Amino acid sequence: MRSMNVAERRARLALRHRLSPQARTDDVAGIARSMVVLHATDPATVFLSVAARSVGAVPGAVEKALYDDRTLLRMLAMRRTMFVAPVELVPVLQSSTANGLAAKQRATYSRLIERGGDVPDVPAFFAEAEEAAHRALLARGEATGAQLGADVPLLRTRVDPAPGKSYSRPTSVTTWILVTLGCEGRIVRGRPNGSWTSSQYRWSPAEAWLPGGIEDVPADGARAELVRRWLRAFGPAPAADLKWWTGWNAGDVRKALALLDVTEVDLGGATGLVLSDDLEPEPAPEPWAALLPALDPTPMGWQERGWFLGEHGPALFDRNGNIGPSVWWDGRIIGGWAQRKDGEIVFRLLEDAGAEAEAAVEREAARMAAWYGDVRAIPRFRTPLERELTS
Repeated sequence: MRSMNVAERRARLALRHRLSPQARTDDVAGIARSMVVLHATDPATVFLSVAARSVGAVPGAVEKALYDDRTLLRMLAMRRTMFVAPVELVPVLQSSTANGLAAKQRATYSRLIERGGDVPDVPAFFAEAEEAAHRALLARGEATGAQLGADVPLLRTRVDPAPGKSYSRPTSVTTWILVTLGCEGRIVRGRPNGSWTSSQYRWSPAEAWLPGGIEDVPADGARAELVRRWLRAFGPAPAADLKWWTGWNAGDVRKALALLDVTEVDLGGATGLVLSDDLEPEPAPEPWAALLPALDPTPMGWQERGWFLGEHGPALFDRNGNIGPSVWWDGRIIGGWAQRKDGEIVFRLLEDAGAEAEAAVEREAARMAAWYGDVRAIPRFRTPLERELTS
């Protein structure tokens, strides 16, 4: 069995994730393709992930790709997580993951309406509300949820999500309907109301990004294509990492792998998978430093992170498994960083990596400070070290 040790995995990470200076680019969509998708649960993550992998790109370049060129699209997909994806990958994500998610969302919200609303025929109500919201959005071209609620009376229907509970607060179904339409690929999240750190988006018809809508592709082939891209970016890795990243059941993972030509490799006590045409080692780049944001797709790409995280998990992760801002040196995490209220970028190294590493991290901190400019962004999920650095 071919052996792929930690040093080889770290070299792949440096080059394929565009973290080594020699692999960086100002092609925003190209950066997203390198990572398969960019995490977008925290809106700032998308921009800061690009910052870490670019040479001279600025926030406006990311906004241009998202909202003017429309080469990227924001959508819910794996593990019901928000991602920014290259538009050519959207049909794959829709068929492999989002369609199933849409069915689950519809079922969940329907139960809430049945339990806490005064709606005699929930399936008919849900379908009618969806169609009315979609028509209103087509007429407007772009709208906020509040604007669509004003246009469509059904969206203003109020539901008590937890009847009899003291903490329950009646809410309208607007967000539920729009989220479901988004999962179905009929509408998309467009430009936010505020800066690039805002999560209050305006909605647009999917046709505004993809003329003719999202192409319908077979689910089995879509899952295989998504796995192929993940293995190219994150392989070699155990099948358990793939199952975790996709959020699929074990059967769907096995079926997808069966459609691909993959090879098992020894990861030093564990068995990993790699595409069979991707067994050649990458040339090790020069030592490099990077400041990756909270929820960056590199550390969130694997479930088993010991080979690059070491013992630093308790300081850098919250209780729900979300990573905060991390400092990297030559393929491993050596610390964490944060932006203070005055805009200063501060970091703490959790191990002694040497003077060269510390100087390189200082340079990356200066780069990140220039990217932020006057913008202040607190990570959506606070982690122990990030809180300490900003206290």
